[in-house]
Amino acid sequence: MITDLALPGMLDRARTAGHAVGAFNVVLLEHAEAIVLGAEQAGLPVILQISENCVKYHGGLAPITRASIEIARRSSVDVLVHLDHIEDERLVMEGLDLGVDSVMFDGSHLEDAANVAATRAMAERCHERGIAIEAELGEVGGKDGVHAPGVRTDPTDAAAFVAATGVDALAVAVGTSHAMQSRDGAVDRALIERLRDAVPVPLVLHGSSGLSDAELRGAVASGMTKVNISTHLNGLFTRAVRDFLDARPEVVDPRKYVSAGRDAIAAEVGRLLRLLGD
Repeated sequence: MITDLALPGMLDRARTAGHAVGAFNVVLLEHAEAIVLGAEQAGLPVILQISENCVKYHGGLAPITRASIEIARRSSVDVLVHLDHIEDERLVMEGLDLGVDSVMFDGSHLEDAANVAATRAMAERCHERGIAIEAELGEVGGKDGVHAPGVRTDPTDAAAFVAATGVDALAVAVGTSHAMQSRDGAVDRALIERLRDAVPVPLVLHGSSGLSDAELRGAVASGMTKVNISTHLNGLFTRAVRDFLDARPEVVDPRKYVSAGRDAIAAEVGRLLRLLGD
């Protein structure tokens, strides 16, 4: 395990202060622009995440990743570019060549022993390149996931997984579910505290779109250090574009209505970062 890489450094600082870092998924170029703008307005660090689904949509990793890296480079605050839920090892290696700051290698669809072996091998390859790696034991709930909201990560298993793989951050199942469009989910705070005490690396909360502000605060207070949010921002973006077009149906310039979505994301990212950073 390497502790002086960009991602561990950012997360360790947040964990020491009792805060969390917001990690938001890039879907369109406007997402990257909006997320960084929101971070600059809040004066706080942020993580841009690029998922395998995003790569498929854009027809390849390089275009959206290079653009996100350039947006991050020009920012007045610390911005990391992170690959999220990557199952294809070739995409991980391509991301390292492109210059991403960190990756989440997702071997959670594999049997436990195979997940450990694959994740350990990928951690070694990433660390050889000076890149940090996040992983998880089993799929965080929702979409074809192993975890429904009632499934939980065992602290003993989590500690053993980190020791066996050498990863720099660990995504855990504590009650959240991917792709939730309502913010009525809940986390198991007692379990988060047990995981925090058992696991030596920062904990990552996936599926955070389904949590209210109070639940997000509780999760951070209990020990979550990286908080991933995507669906919630996509909903805001879509509603803003729809409202703009409903009010001005004569507009055909996409820059005018897409910018409404971009502004909505920027405002919410800034608000969420301040919430997580309190």
